[in-house]
Amino acid sequence: QEEFLELLELLLSRARTYVSSLAAMEEFHLSLSQCVVLRYHWIDPFVRSLKQRLASFHRFFCVADRVKVYTNQNKTRTFIGLEVSAGHFQLLELVSEVDRVLEEFDLPTFYKDPSFHISLAWCVGDLSDRLEGQCLQELQDIVDGFEDSALLLRVQWEEIRCKSGNKYFSFPLR
Repeated sequence: QEEFLELLELLLSRARTYVSSLAAMEEFHLSLSQCVVLRYHWIDPFVRSLKQRLASFHRFFCVADRVKVYTNQNKTRTFIGLEVSAGHFQLLELVSEVDRVLEEFDLPTFYKDPSFHISLAWCVGDLSDRLEGQCLQELQDIVDGFEDSALLLRVQWEEIRCKSGNKYFSFPLR
């Protein structure tokens, strides 16, 4: 949406006064699993199992409106994201089913206490100390003051997607 990109540009321009190397994400998503490596012959059975486990889930809304700073596990990248403030329970239910599929294939499950979020921007290294505090407050003020942000940051979940290599698999919610 045009308005979302406008909000993103405002956030990036402010955040870059603290960390000039921030780059906007090219795609936006909310993860329900860690990245895992699927062997080629596992892809079809994995997708079938996901489809079966996710078939009973209904569409729902979540709100991602809390600005938060994240780093990846090995602290080689820093991210600015919008954390989910509503819809957490439904996302936990989805993760529980995705985790069951991962366990079937002896793959690592999702984090114990996940912070569901949509990453907006990233940079190399652990620069979280520069982005937290004053910068984070300024970014949150931008989100809170942005016209229509309450509507703009309300996301309807209509499907779950799984990406494997360059293939996407889609699982519509009821």
